[in-house]
Amino acid sequence: MESIQTEKRTCHSCGNPLRGRVDKKFCNDYCRNNYNNEQKSRNRYSPVIRNINNALLKNRRILATVLTDRMETARANRDKLLRLGFHFGYQTHVYTTKTGRSYYYCYDYGYLALENDWYLIVKKKEE
Repeated sequence: MESIQTEKRTCHSCGNPLRGRVDKKFCNDYCRNNYNNEQKSRNRYSPVIRNINNALLKNRRILATVLTDRMETARANRDKLLRLGFHFGYQTHVYTTKTGRSYYYCYDYGYLALENDWYLIVKKKEE
């Protein structure tokens, strides 16, 4: 015999009764967004983390525009990258080759410093 759910479910944001799916948590998109925004604002490091992640994502977008889908590598000079808003102080990780060359990555896009302020732009191969 199946048990009948007698507990009233309420919206996590506004507390109004919920109707519909058993796993429903919010009345509507407004309540879902409001709840999630409140959760993010409670974290005192949230603005710092958000700003760093935005800088990383911007760097990734810039590298992706320089290295199009049809190219395996591309070259760009420092001035061009800076004009596009690239910030060299932010990267997700560094890969150092056996020969000691360091590739700096913003998620799956990376760059290697070359001579005369030129950079080789690469994309990590999917495994």
